[in-house]
Amino acid sequence: MDQLEIFKALSNKSRLQILQWLKDPELNFPEQQEAGFGAGVCVGQIQQKAGLTQSTVSEYLSILQRAGLVESKRVGQWTYYKRNEAAFSALTQLIANEL
Repeated sequence: MDQLEIFKALSNKSRLQILQWLKDPELNFPEQQEAGFGAGVCVGQIQQKAGLTQSTVSEYLSILQRAGLVESKRVGQWTYYKRNEAAFSALTQLIANEL
């Protein structure tokens, strides 16, 4: 776990908001309810909710992924993202025990 990479990823309001949305995808992305959330949330849904350009959202998701906070899955032409809950557990332990 690269602590610096994680805290850099968390230092942006929009990236924090994306992580908050992904914590409860059923509530935050009702448009995708019919398709389900097994693979995560489609990047297009995240981009639409964020109101940012596709390239900005892709960059933010890439930063979060490099930090290990989200995982991606490619399904056909779409990419889906979900939180890496194991990383959040490890981060909680790190903060509780080391910081």
